[in-house]
Amino acid sequence: MRASVIGATGYAGVELLRLLFSHPEAEIAHITSESSTGEAIASMYPHLTNRIEKNLTSMKDIEGIAADSDVVFIALPHGHAMKIGKALRGTSTKIIDLGGDYRFRDYKVFEEWYKVKHEDPEAKAVYGLTELFRDQVKGADLVANPGCYTTCSILAMVPLLKYGLIETKGIVVDAKSGTSGAGRSLKAGSLYCAVNESFKAYGVANHRHTPEIEQIYSEFAGEDVIIQFTPHLLPVDRGILATCYADLKEGVTDAQIEEAYQTMYGNEYFIRLRGKGGCPELKNVRGSNYVDMGWQRDKRTGRIIVMNCIDNLVKGAAGQAVQNMNVMFGCKESAGLEMLPMVP
Repeated sequence: MRASVIGATGYAGVELLRLLFSHPEAEIAHITSESSTGEAIASMYPHLTNRIEKNLTSMKDIEGIAADSDVVFIALPHGHAMKIGKALRGTSTKIIDLGGDYRFRDYKVFEEWYKVKHEDPEAKAVYGLTELFRDQVKGADLVANPGCYTTCSILAMVPLLKYGLIETKGIVVDAKSGTSGAGRSLKAGSLYCAVNESFKAYGVANHRHTPEIEQIYSEFAGEDVIIQFTPHLLPVDRGILATCYADLKEGVTDAQIEEAYQTMYGNEYFIRLRGKGGCPELKNVRGSNYVDMGWQRDKRTGRIIVMNCIDNLVKGAAGQAVQNMNVMFGCKESAGLEMLPMVP
């Protein structure tokens, strides 16, 4: 498969390059950057020296890039992918968008939360949370790769919602992300002195991943689900830990909870169920496409607490994109993604 990366110099883009380089059936065709056109990617990221020695080009000739590619990964901020998707409509090139442009069933939700007019509302995109929508991804030409917070939070609670084990009202998602989730661009809030030895909430009551999580929760619950979602910024490079709270329905047993998770995820290669009492740690998923999940019930409050963690740049972005590519092209789903986490 010839794969091109549009926006290769961001954290998700360069992570894609790392994964594609090690993929047994993928070849990197084109890499682009509008701010660094003409530069060698290895001069910006020395860890790629003598391995990926391509120069960055412009995406202005997107039709030409697509004609030379089986799949195009778009690793750009929101608002760009919809223009590319519209331009490539009807071509044989498959598209995987790592941004937010195509994630919503209703484009008006995108416009409301992202404050941008959608330029490709007729697009037929598949939501690419692979473990939940694998069958749709198989036949897709356009895949909307989920956000990092959303991947972690959705996987945590969907089994409980699907099997009706929790109340749909009052769900709380308390999530923490490493600073790479803020992207590579210069921002005062993610400077070293702002983040080091500190910890803070942000996007309180208005984070853009909120409606994305609610959309998938609602689909599996069979009714509208409204959640309380609060993200936090951790003073670490990588990782997301989501701690999710919900009221258990009357009479639900531990065996029912365990059965729900085993039924949905027991045979999933990348999801490692830690079971009751399991408290996942970021260090055990760092640099990998794995998902570590555990849960506990609070008999005093009648709630279940589900803890889930991923690497935000791998399973939360580039790794899941490659996983979707594998499914779209009929490859082994774990191809290029079988590396173990980096510990310590």
